Amino acid sequence: MNVEKRKYGNTGMEVSVLGFGGAEIGFEGATVQDVDKLLGSALDAGLNVIDTAECYATSEELIGKTVSHRRGDYYLFTKCGHASGFDAPDWDPAMLEASIDRSLKRLQTDYVDVIHLHSCSEELLRKGDVIDVLRRAKEKGKTRFIGYSGDSKTALYAIQCGAFDSLETSISIADQEAIELTIPEAQKRGIGVVVKRPIANAAWKWEERPTNDYVVPYWERLRKLGYAFLNADLQEAVGTALRFTLSVPGVSTAIVGTKNPSRWLENARLLERGPLTPEEYGEIRRIWQEVAEPDWTGRG
Repeated sequence: MNVEKRKYGNTGMEVSVLGFGGAEIGFEGATVQDVDKLLGSALDAGLNVIDTAECYATSEELIGKTVSHRRGDYYLFTKCGHASGFDAPDWDPAMLEASIDRSLKRLQTDYVDVIHLHSCSEELLRKGDVIDVLRRAKEKGKTRFIGYSGDSKTALYAIQCGAFDSLETSISIADQEAIELTIPEAQKRGIGVVVKRPIANAAWKWEERPTNDYVVPYWERLRKLGYAFLNADLQEAVGTALRFTLSVPGVSTAIVGTKNPSRWLENARLLERGPLTPEEYGEIRRIWQEVAEPDWTGRG
């Protein structure tokens, strides 16, 4: 499978447009066997971005157990910020340093390619202590690059402050604030962009209001947006949604999470048609600009 690669800002990395997000394998109790099959087949097919976090339950351990022996085949991103088992408050500098070391141990590696601060506030960024922790980790070789994971005006500040090499943010057919607010700024500054939730959790697949509160805001937005293509076959609609996100100028890679061993390959095949046409992309943007409400800001 020929998975497209794109330049990741000024980092020198060439990343697969479809990455892997590690939340589901941690939170949904994936087995080592399933993750080994999932990631092994995806790496064989061209995946080279794996994204996880300290607070995704067993995700880091599962990645370490299954693909650490192939460390040269992929770029590894993780996040820090939440105590997640440490007896300390979130964002405490000493806890952050310990969390980074724990992540490396879990992932069975000496370094990651990017550590993102996990959606901390602008106030904390301005104080600078949390950024200093990441800078020290970079100086010590624990990470090659540092980044910020988040949305809206805080993400804009993170880009403009000049500290970061990478931005992880939300963009989808139901979440387009970043297309105008932050992505152009990231492009100008050579910051790599990885997109989370790029298919809006496929929230349209529920006919009735979902019971999962995490999905509800996107479900409500999509009901109002009324994109015609969402009436198509689910896989075809997922493909269009994913191709939209990857058609946004400045986006390098989009991470999709799953614990289904075959799902990454299925999603990669949906991208073989390439980006949307300018007309298809423009129509989705037009509907968003006409329908989106003022409080439809980026969602982490």
